[in-house]
Amino acid sequence: MGYILATERPAGCIFCDQPAGGDDARHFIVGRATLCYAILNRYPYNNGHLLIVPYRHVAVLEELTGEEFTELFALVKAWTGRLRKTMNAHGFNIGLNLGTVAGAGIADHLHVHVVPRWNGDTNFMAVLGDSRVISQSLQAAYDLLAASPT
Repeated sequence: MGYILATERPAGCIFCDQPAGGDDARHFIVGRATLCYAILNRYPYNNGHLLIVPYRHVAVLEELTGEEFTELFALVKAWTGRLRKTMNAHGFNIGLNLGTVAGAGIADHLHVHVVPRWNGDTNFMAVLGDSRVISQSLQAAYDLLAASPT
């Protein structure tokens, strides 16, 4: 909630800056391809919540090249398979929030959310406590996914 409610944002673009930094473990980048990469969401909805992101700073789908679009969704496909095998995910929520009015926290650099789901992964905490329980740290999720076979 701190990020969502913050009135100021850091300068630059995290989706451009983090992969350029070269320290994948520090930034929780779990996989790289030629035009896009996979990174753990620092503010996950569920364990293993990934973002698939083009390296190029692009805000809307229409701005993607055909190659970027193909690789973006090839990575969505590949990572759902890896999450199913590695984390025994029962299902997924997959989507994009394009534009601030659609709920995008970072509207000027599109990214696809891949959220693993399990039977019974919701409980009373979200309703009564206004919070979600995430049972795995980002570091533990990174260690698991970064080491998983492709």
